[in-house]
Amino acid sequence: MLSLDELKAHLRIDHDAEDDLLLAYRDAAMQAVINYTGGTDTTAAPIKAAILLLVADLYLHREKNSDRVLHENPTYKALLDPYRQWELS
Repeated sequence: MLSLDELKAHLRIDHDAEDDLLLAYRDAAMQAVINYTGGTDTTAAPIKAAILLLVADLYLHREKNSDRVLHENPTYKALLDPYRQWELS
């Protein structure tokens, strides 16, 4: 799990005013990763990078209206696709 300090360092935030918001974004990003991969170990470096990428997107673009699905980001896909559990039909 990524700590609040790791999130703040990644986003270059040096205040405490939005700590609860950052933790909520972290939890949402972690759930999105789990949903995308079908469940995975969230301690692998690419998984952590994807979570940081999502947290940054949620934080920096929180007021943007978009119908774009978060995992359409090519970097996100490159980080997570090796961990994705594909359904066999």
